[in-house]
Amino acid sequence: MSSIELVTSQLKDKLAQHMETAQSIYILTSFIMKSGVRVLTPLLQKAIENGAEVKICTGDYLFVTQPEALEALIAIDPAIEIRLFQSNGKSFHPKAYIVQKSLQEGVLIVGSSNLSQAALTNAVEWNLLVNDHGEFALYEEALDLFMQTFHHEHTIEMNAERLKEYKERYDNHHRQYPGLAQQFSKSEEEALTLPDELEQEVEIISERAVVYDVQKPRPAQETALAMLRQTALEGYNKAMVVMATGLGKTYLAAFFAQEYSSVLFLAHREELLKQAQQSFHHILPEKTTGLYYSKEKNFQADCVFASIHTLSMQQHLHTFSRDAFDLIIVDEFHHAASRSYRKVIEYFQPRFLLGLTATPDRLDGQDVYALCEGNVAYQLHFLEAIERQWLAPFHYYGVYDDIDYRAITWLGNRYDEEQLAHVQLRRDRAETILNAWTKYKQTRTLAFCSSIRQADYLAHYWNEQGWNTVSLHSKSRHPSRQEAIAQLAAGTLDVIFTVDLFNEGVDIPAVDTLLFVRPTESLTVFTQQMGRGLRLHDDKQKCVIIDLIGNYRNVDYKLQLFQRDADAQKRGISGVLPTLPLHCEWHVDLQSIALLEELKKKRQPRKEKLLAAYYEVKKELGRRPTYVELHLIGGEPSHAYRQEFSSYVAFLVWAKEATEAEKAAFACYESWLAEVEQTVMSKSYKMVVLHYMLQRGVTHWLDSVTPREVAPYFYRYLTAKNYRKNIDFSHAWAKKLATYDEKQVSSLIATMPMTKWSGSSKGFVTYEDGRFSITIAGASSYKELLHEWTLQICEYRLHRHFERKGGELHLN
Repeated sequence: MSSIELVTSQLKDKLAQHMETAQSIYILTSFIMKSGVRVLTPLLQKAIENGAEVKICTGDYLFVTQPEALEALIAIDPAIEIRLFQSNGKSFHPKAYIVQKSLQEGVLIVGSSNLSQAALTNAVEWNLLVNDHGEFALYEEALDLFMQTFHHEHTIEMNAERLKEYKERYDNHHRQYPGLAQQFSKSEEEALTLPDELEQEVEIISERAVVYDVQKPRPAQETALAMLRQTALEGYNKAMVVMATGLGKTYLAAFFAQEYSSVLFLAHREELLKQAQQSFHHILPEKTTGLYYSKEKNFQADCVFASIHTLSMQQHLHTFSRDAFDLIIVDEFHHAASRSYRKVIEYFQPRFLLGLTATPDRLDGQDVYALCEGNVAYQLHFLEAIERQWLAPFHYYGVYDDIDYRAITWLGNRYDEEQLAHVQLRRDRAETILNAWTKYKQTRTLAFCSSIRQADYLAHYWNEQGWNTVSLHSKSRHPSRQEAIAQLAAGTLDVIFTVDLFNEGVDIPAVDTLLFVRPTESLTVFTQQMGRGLRLHDDKQKCVIIDLIGNYRNVDYKLQLFQRDADAQKRGISGVLPTLPLHCEWHVDLQSIALLEELKKKRQPRKEKLLAAYYEVKKELGRRPTYVELHLIGGEPSHAYRQEFSSYVAFLVWAKEATEAEKAAFACYESWLAEVEQTVMSKSYKMVVLHYMLQRGVTHWLDSVTPREVAPYFYRYLTAKNYRKNIDFSHAWAKKLATYDEKQVSSLIATMPMTKWSGSSKGFVTYEDGRFSITIAGASSYKELLHEWTLQICEYRLHRHFERKGGELHLN
């Protein structure tokens, strides 16, 4: 039977009692002290040994959370997931402990106890302990809210690298406010509390479902569907589809799902799940559908639509067998690099994994590409969709923004809100924006703001000038969101000023003007918000985009969205007119052009950009990345490291990321590593042979081989996946081979790559008397490092070769 009790001291004893039989332990606390970690360490260690899942979320408000405490938590066990809520100076005040014993039973403790020794033992604390046996909906709500907070966009995953960054911020803060630091003595730890409430979660407006002809995909969907089917036939089991907002990615997924018996659709918001469920019902009326999220858990349907926050919880994930689904679809795939998505994706073993997104965003980070092994089955740039008249054309107006963003503190992923508001909320600035808007606007405007205060301020100013506008955000109550959308669509409302409500899953086709009055730091966000105005509508001939251009971070990069050519994207816009579809126009005022040209001159040197991108990956992983990881996750093209430094290892040495032993080893093997990095590869054959040799281990990989020895491995590798065979094993005789033919495969290997590599390797590689040899001076000195580095480069080159050639195959 469920029960509630008041716990006023020795909370540790209650936690120990319930953690002993826990399947999952979730802790949400405003700060963590090292004394509290000491108290919980044995309990957490034992729980993990028993197979429990542990997630801990804390905050950086006032920098009370001690770096030593985070370090101690990280050291307990790598299985513990720790996230830090970046409060940006706003109060973060929760204290909750959730211990789940089964799907039907768990304990929720909410009250005053933070994670410190005093709060867990002798301090005067008030906590309510709810022991739930499936009778309290409140418990399920708490689980759901914990996961929302844990995965909030303001949280970051803590690891050894991110801890260094936090410690630096912590030390800087306490140097600036030394009096505050003195308060955190052990004796005062008991009394420490924080004053305010956690700011409300940003709400999202949902999109109304559009009913399609059940039997007939739209043109963009037809093409993408054909490419997806071809990708599956070629032996890929993972792929991503990149399609502009408004082209029907969810319906595409439903058409593709017709060929699979069991389907899992993953998304991060309840609204997206319900929209997808409706779409699938239209296309697949014969299949049963079920939702799996905080309020409903139907796991026996043909098509299950699951919240990633719910399904990533261990006890829910293990409800399903690993082969429960033939097809897994991940919506808004640009979110899928997070640990929760990876956990779910790595658990299941479907026949096919499909990622859907409008914004893969290589400029902000390539990590989503890793989840589909770099395979993009179909990609349609929004400019091409406009050319095909599947989206509305646009007229772009770049308007100069005179704010000096260099004077505003950058917090890693956004500007300091207080400092930004100080310069934004001025009457003269509002007048400038209003003048630009009245000059270029059409009839229905969606305006994207930096903060609630800016949205309220501009809406008030507009209304004073006689326009009918509203500010719509998480704290607004009137009009309702749906009322405001209806008024805008009807033309009775001129502008909706909004903050992060219309980024994903929103359809207001009547919007014909977009106004950007915020510095857009993310290409993903800019792409999503652009999509709000490009939907086709009978009353709309074009979409007007009014965009403030200032010296904020990444301004020139976000404008690369308007370039389709990769080389042009690398050069940046800098005022140069892009090649636009028919009926589109591009206007940038002279001050903005001058600013962009100045920013281009001051752009970070290439080596420094590569270093910064490397450190971002290292922070993400908590360790030095492998070459393939840098390629898949890094924000800069991986081949740039070879171009700039001759090899990835050379970059590590330059960046002071190599140990003394590694530096000495690199001095010995620099030329060989450059050879492996730079040898010409029209096909994968050289690296397949090298990969075979490396598989023999550190001691024997340099032993010479014959073509006949390599042939079985060579044949298996290139025929194991259809895409490898189609790309690199396409000789007429090879295609006819129903089974392995040792003589013919050996003959191929002897000719190419062994003979050809021997003639171009600067003496490292020889092929004489039927034996293939690699000779490296001093190979025995640092043999483990030599083997490891060669293997990393070899696997990187194989990965990139098939990724690049596969892309060319799909484009042709």
